[in-house]
Amino acid sequence: QVQLVVSGGGLVQPGGSLRLSCAVSGSIFGIYIGGWYRQAPGKQRELVATITSGGSTNYGDGVKGRFTISTDKVKNTVYLQMNNLKSEDTAAYYCKVILLGNTRDYWGQGVQVTVSS
Repeated sequence: QVQLVVSGGGLVQPGGSLRLSCAVSGSIFGIYIGGWYRQAPGKQRELVATITSGGSTNYGDGVKGRFTISTDKVKNTVYLQMNNLKSEDTAAYYCKVILLGNTRDYWGQGVQVTVSS
C-alpha cells in the first residue's frame, strides 16, 4: 500500500509564504517524478511544478520565480515552497508521484491554499 500525506495548506496574506509537503510511505524504492498541481473553483487542474529523481524541475508559467519544488530522498517527501503568494494562487493543491519501478500515478489528497487579505 502506498500512501501520500499532504500537509501545509492554509490561509495567507498576499505576499506571504507557505510550504507544502507530500510524504510518501509504503513499500517503495523511491520517487521517480514528484509533482504539484492545483485546481481553482471552476477551472481545470493545472501543473504547478514537477521534479525528477535527477533533480530536473519544470514550473507552470504563473509560478516561475516564486515557487520552488524539491525532494528529500531519505524521507520520500516532495515539497513546494511558495513565496510572494498572490490571490490567483488560491486553489486546492494536489501532490502526484510516479514511483521508481512503478508506472502508475499516485495522488495525494488536496490541500486548500487561500491567499487573501
